[in-house]
Amino acid sequence: MVPGENLWHGARMEELHRTIRLLYTGQSLRARRFRYGLIVFDALTIAYFIVTAALPATPVTTALNIGLGLLIVLDLAARFWISHNLRRELTRIYTIADLVVVASLLLAPLITENFAFLRVLRGLRLIHAYHLLRDLRRESLFFRRHEDAILAAVNLFVFVFVTTSFVFVLAFDGEAGIAGYVDALYFTVATLTTTGFGDITMTTPGGKLLSVFIMVVGVALFVQLARAIFQPSKIKYKCPECGLNRHEPDAIHCKHCGEPLKIETEGNSGT
Repeated sequence: MVPGENLWHGARMEELHRTIRLLYTGQSLRARRFRYGLIVFDALTIAYFIVTAALPATPVTTALNIGLGLLIVLDLAARFWISHNLRRELTRIYTIADLVVVASLLLAPLITENFAFLRVLRGLRLIHAYHLLRDLRRESLFFRRHEDAILAAVNLFVFVFVTTSFVFVLAFDGEAGIAGYVDALYFTVATLTTTGFGDITMTTPGGKLLSVFIMVVGVALFVQLARAIFQPSKIKYKCPECGLNRHEPDAIHCKHCGEPLKIETEGNSGT
Protein backbone atom coordinates (compact mmCIF):
# COMPACT_ATOMS: atom_id res chain seq x y z
CA MET A 1 0.00 0.00 0.00
CA VAL A 2 1.43 3.39 -1.05
CA PRO A 3 1.86 6.24 1.47
CA GLY A 4 -1.09 8.19 0.05
CA GLU A 5 -3.38 5.21 0.45
CA ASN A 6 -2.11 4.70 3.99
CA LEU A 7 -3.00 8.29 4.88
CA TRP A 8 -6.42 7.97 3.24
CA HIS A 9 -7.10 4.71 5.07
CA GLY A 10 -5.95 6.20 8.38
CA ALA A 11 -8.16 9.25 7.90
CA ARG A 12 -11.18 7.07 7.12
CA MET A 13 -10.57 4.92 10.21
CA GLU A 14 -10.16 8.01 12.37
CA GLU A 15 -13.41 9.45 11.04
CA LEU A 16 -15.21 6.14 11.63
CA HIS A 17 -13.82 6.00 15.18
CA ARG A 18 -15.02 9.55 15.85
CA THR A 19 -18.49 8.82 14.43
CA ILE A 20 -18.93 5.69 16.55
CA ARG A 21 -17.62 7.43 19.67
CA LEU A 22 -20.09 10.29 19.20
CA LEU A 23 -22.96 7.84 18.74
CA TYR A 24 -22.14 6.05 21.99
CA THR A 25 -21.11 9.05 24.10
CA GLY A 26 -22.30 12.22 22.35
CA GLN A 27 -25.10 14.54 23.44
CA SER A 28 -26.71 15.15 20.05
CA LEU A 29 -30.28 14.09 19.30
CA ARG A 30 -28.92 11.51 16.85
CA ALA A 31 -26.66 9.99 19.52
CA ARG A 32 -29.44 9.83 22.09
CA ARG A 33 -31.79 8.19 19.59
CA PHE A 34 -29.07 5.68 18.74
CA ARG A 35 -28.63 4.76 22.41
CA TYR A 36 -32.37 4.46 22.94
CA GLY A 37 -32.47 2.24 19.85
CA LEU A 38 -29.88 -0.01 21.50
CA ILE A 39 -32.09 -0.23 24.57
CA VAL A 40 -35.07 -1.24 22.42
CA PHE A 41 -32.88 -3.95 20.89
CA ASP A 42 -31.81 -5.06 24.37
CA ALA A 43 -35.44 -5.20 25.55
CA LEU A 44 -36.48 -7.27 22.52
CA THR A 45 -33.59 -9.70 22.96
CA ILE A 46 -34.29 -10.22 26.66
CA ALA A 47 -37.97 -10.88 25.89
CA TYR A 48 -36.90 -13.37 23.21
CA PHE A 49 -34.51 -15.11 25.61
CA ILE A 50 -37.23 -15.45 28.26
CA VAL A 51 -39.77 -16.83 25.78
CA THR A 52 -37.36 -19.35 24.24
CA ALA A 53 -35.69 -20.48 27.48
CA ALA A 54 -38.11 -23.40 27.82
CA LEU A 55 -38.36 -24.25 24.13
CA PRO A 56 -36.26 -26.93 22.43
CA ALA A 57 -33.57 -25.76 20.06
CA THR A 58 -34.45 -25.80 16.35
CA PRO A 59 -32.40 -24.85 13.29
CA VAL A 60 -34.31 -21.55 13.14
CA THR A 61 -33.69 -20.59 16.79
CA THR A 62 -30.07 -21.71 16.53
CA ALA A 63 -29.50 -19.50 13.50
CA LEU A 64 -31.32 -16.61 15.20
CA ASN A 65 -29.23 -17.06 18.35
CA ILE A 66 -26.01 -16.95 16.35
CA GLY A 67 -27.19 -13.82 14.54
CA LEU A 68 -28.05 -12.11 17.84
CA GLY A 69 -24.70 -13.20 19.24
CA LEU A 70 -22.86 -11.61 16.33
CA LEU A 71 -24.82 -8.35 16.73
CA ILE A 72 -23.92 -8.24 20.40
CA VAL A 73 -20.28 -8.91 19.47
CA LEU A 74 -20.38 -5.90 17.11
CA ASP A 75 -21.76 -3.75 19.93
CA LEU A 76 -19.04 -4.99 22.28
CA ALA A 77 -16.31 -4.42 19.70
CA ALA A 78 -17.50 -0.85 19.10
CA ARG A 79 -17.55 -0.11 22.84
CA PHE A 80 -14.08 -1.59 23.30
CA TRP A 81 -12.71 0.37 20.31
CA ILE A 82 -13.87 3.76 21.57
CA SER A 83 -13.12 3.13 25.24
CA HIS A 84 -10.47 5.32 26.87
CA ASN A 85 -10.00 2.70 29.59
CA LEU A 86 -10.39 -0.83 28.24
CA ARG A 87 -9.77 -2.46 31.61
CA ARG A 88 -12.57 -0.48 33.24
CA GLU A 89 -14.90 -1.26 30.34
CA LEU A 90 -14.16 -4.98 30.70
CA THR A 91 -15.05 -4.91 34.40
CA ARG A 92 -18.42 -3.18 34.01
CA ILE A 93 -21.26 -5.46 35.10
CA TYR A 94 -23.15 -5.17 31.81
CA THR A 95 -20.00 -5.91 29.78
CA ILE A 96 -19.39 -9.11 31.76
CA ALA A 97 -23.05 -10.03 31.28
CA ASP A 98 -22.77 -9.47 27.52
CA LEU A 99 -19.64 -11.65 27.30
CA VAL A 100 -21.45 -14.46 29.13
CA VAL A 101 -24.49 -14.06 26.85
CA VAL A 102 -22.34 -14.14 23.71
CA ALA A 103 -20.60 -17.31 24.90
CA SER A 104 -23.95 -18.99 25.62
CA LEU A 105 -25.26 -18.02 22.16
CA LEU A 106 -22.28 -18.85 19.99
CA LEU A 107 -21.12 -21.97 21.83
CA ALA A 108 -24.59 -23.50 22.28
CA PRO A 109 -24.44 -25.59 19.06
CA LEU A 110 -21.14 -27.13 20.23
CA ILE A 111 -22.20 -28.24 23.73
CA THR A 112 -24.98 -30.37 25.11
CA GLU A 113 -25.67 -28.47 28.34
CA ASN A 114 -28.48 -25.94 28.38
CA PHE A 115 -27.08 -22.53 29.24
CA ALA A 116 -30.12 -20.60 28.03
CA PHE A 117 -30.72 -19.27 31.54
CA LEU A 118 -27.52 -17.23 31.29
CA ARG A 119 -28.92 -15.20 28.40
CA VAL A 120 -31.36 -13.43 30.69
CA LEU A 121 -28.34 -11.62 32.12
CA ARG A 122 -28.70 -9.39 29.08
CA GLY A 123 -31.38 -7.66 31.13
CA LEU A 124 -28.62 -5.84 32.98
CA ARG A 125 -28.04 -3.86 29.79
CA LEU A 126 -31.55 -2.41 30.00
CA ILE A 127 -30.41 0.14 32.55
CA HIS A 128 -26.85 -0.47 33.73
CA ALA A 129 -25.15 1.56 31.03
CA TYR A 130 -23.54 4.81 32.10
CA HIS A 131 -24.55 6.92 29.11
CA LEU A 132 -28.13 5.67 29.18
CA LEU A 133 -28.35 6.61 32.86
CA ARG A 134 -27.01 10.06 32.02
CA ASP A 135 -29.57 10.49 29.22
CA LEU A 136 -32.46 9.41 31.42
CA ARG A 137 -31.36 11.62 34.33
CA ARG A 138 -31.24 14.63 32.03
CA GLU A 139 -34.37 14.02 29.96
CA SER A 140 -36.81 12.24 32.27
CA LEU A 141 -38.07 13.83 35.47
CA PHE A 142 -39.85 10.57 36.29
CA PHE A 143 -36.57 8.62 36.08
CA ARG A 144 -34.70 11.17 38.18
CA ARG A 145 -37.31 10.94 40.91
CA HIS A 146 -37.57 7.13 40.84
CA GLU A 147 -34.09 6.06 39.72
CA ASP A 148 -33.41 3.83 42.73
CA ALA A 149 -36.75 2.05 42.36
CA ILE A 150 -36.26 1.52 38.61
CA LEU A 151 -32.74 0.13 39.06
CA ALA A 152 -33.89 -2.10 41.91
CA ALA A 153 -36.78 -3.38 39.77
CA VAL A 154 -34.42 -4.22 36.90
CA ASN A 155 -32.06 -6.04 39.28
CA LEU A 156 -34.95 -8.04 40.75
CA PHE A 157 -36.35 -8.78 37.28
CA VAL A 158 -33.03 -10.15 36.05
CA PHE A 159 -32.52 -12.18 39.23
CA VAL A 160 -36.00 -13.75 39.05
CA PHE A 161 -35.71 -14.85 35.45
CA VAL A 162 -32.09 -16.02 35.65
CA THR A 163 -32.88 -18.16 38.68
CA THR A 164 -36.17 -19.32 37.13
CA SER A 165 -34.32 -20.55 34.07
CA PHE A 166 -31.67 -22.16 36.27
CA VAL A 167 -34.35 -23.92 38.35
CA PHE A 168 -35.98 -25.10 35.13
CA VAL A 169 -32.70 -26.60 33.89
CA LEU A 170 -31.86 -28.15 37.26
CA ALA A 171 -35.20 -29.54 38.38
CA PHE A 172 -37.33 -30.10 35.30
CA ASP A 173 -37.06 -32.39 32.34
CA GLY A 174 -35.87 -30.75 29.14
CA GLU A 175 -39.22 -31.57 27.51
CA ALA A 176 -41.33 -29.99 30.27
CA GLY A 177 -41.89 -27.01 27.98
CA ILE A 178 -43.76 -23.85 28.91
CA ALA A 179 -45.71 -25.55 31.73
CA GLY A 180 -42.44 -26.59 33.37
CA TYR A 181 -41.03 -23.09 33.00
CA VAL A 182 -44.14 -21.60 34.63
CA ASP A 183 -43.70 -24.07 37.50
CA ALA A 184 -40.07 -22.99 37.83
CA LEU A 185 -41.16 -19.33 37.92
CA TYR A 186 -43.81 -20.17 40.50
CA PHE A 187 -41.24 -21.97 42.68
CA THR A 188 -38.76 -19.07 42.35
CA VAL A 189 -41.25 -16.39 43.36
CA ALA A 190 -42.67 -18.52 46.20
CA THR A 191 -39.15 -19.13 47.52
CA LEU A 192 -38.04 -15.52 47.06
CA THR A 193 -41.02 -14.23 49.03
CA THR A 194 -40.55 -17.04 51.62
CA THR A 195 -44.18 -18.04 51.03
CA GLY A 196 -43.17 -21.70 50.68
CA PHE A 197 -46.42 -23.41 49.67
CA GLY A 198 -44.55 -26.72 49.49
CA ASP A 199 -46.29 -28.13 46.41
CA ILE A 200 -43.03 -27.82 44.44
CA THR A 201 -39.81 -28.54 46.33
CA MET A 202 -36.16 -29.25 45.72
CA THR A 203 -35.02 -32.66 46.96
CA THR A 204 -31.34 -32.75 45.98
CA PRO A 205 -28.56 -31.04 48.00
CA GLY A 206 -27.84 -28.75 45.05
CA GLY A 207 -31.49 -27.83 44.75
CA LYS A 208 -31.74 -27.04 48.45
CA LEU A 209 -28.65 -24.84 48.29
CA LEU A 210 -30.18 -23.05 45.30
CA SER A 211 -33.34 -22.47 47.33
CA VAL A 212 -31.27 -20.93 50.13
CA PHE A 213 -29.51 -18.70 47.59
CA ILE A 214 -32.84 -17.56 46.12
CA MET A 215 -34.19 -16.71 49.57
CA VAL A 216 -31.13 -14.82 50.78
CA VAL A 217 -30.38 -12.84 47.62
CA GLY A 218 -33.97 -12.52 46.45
CA VAL A 219 -35.27 -11.18 49.76
CA ALA A 220 -32.43 -8.63 49.84
CA LEU A 221 -33.31 -7.42 46.33
CA PHE A 222 -37.01 -7.35 47.16
CA VAL A 223 -36.39 -5.30 50.30
CA GLN A 224 -34.18 -2.95 48.30
CA LEU A 225 -37.01 -2.41 45.82
CA ALA A 226 -39.58 -1.85 48.58
CA ARG A 227 -37.33 0.65 50.34
CA ALA A 228 -36.69 2.52 47.07
CA ILE A 229 -40.45 2.74 46.44
CA PHE A 230 -41.55 3.89 49.87
CA GLN A 231 -38.68 6.10 51.00
CA PRO A 232 -38.81 9.82 50.04
CA SER A 233 -37.59 10.25 46.48
CA LYS A 234 -34.32 12.06 45.96
CA ILE A 235 -32.16 12.79 42.92
CA LYS A 236 -28.63 11.52 42.44
CA TYR A 237 -26.25 14.45 42.03
CA LYS A 238 -22.86 14.74 43.71
CA CYS A 239 -22.25 18.04 45.47
CA PRO A 240 -18.92 19.43 44.19
CA GLU A 241 -18.08 20.79 47.65
CA CYS A 242 -18.97 18.11 50.23
CA GLY A 243 -19.74 15.07 48.05
CA LEU A 244 -23.34 14.55 49.22
CA ASN A 245 -24.99 12.68 46.35
CA ARG A 246 -28.70 12.74 47.27
CA HIS A 247 -30.82 15.87 46.97
CA GLU A 248 -34.45 16.90 46.71
CA PRO A 249 -35.72 17.11 43.10
CA ASP A 250 -36.06 20.91 43.28
CA ALA A 251 -32.92 21.58 45.36
CA ILE A 252 -30.81 24.58 44.33
CA HIS A 253 -28.42 24.38 47.30
CA CYS A 254 -26.83 21.43 49.07
CA LYS A 255 -28.60 20.99 52.41
CA HIS A 256 -25.33 19.83 54.00
CA CYS A 257 -22.90 22.57 53.01
CA GLY A 258 -25.00 25.18 51.20
CA GLU A 259 -23.08 24.86 47.90
CA PRO A 260 -25.15 25.93 44.85
CA LEU A 261 -26.27 22.92 42.81
CA LYS A 262 -26.72 22.67 39.06
CA ILE A 263 -28.95 19.62 38.74
CA GLU A 264 -29.75 19.03 35.08
CA THR A 265 -33.35 19.51 33.98
CA GLU A 266 -35.16 19.29 30.66
CA GLY A 267 -34.16 22.88 29.94
CA ASN A 268 -30.46 22.02 30.32
CA SER A 269 -30.38 19.17 27.81
CA GLY A 270 -28.03 19.49 24.88
CA THR A 271 -28.97 19.43 21.24
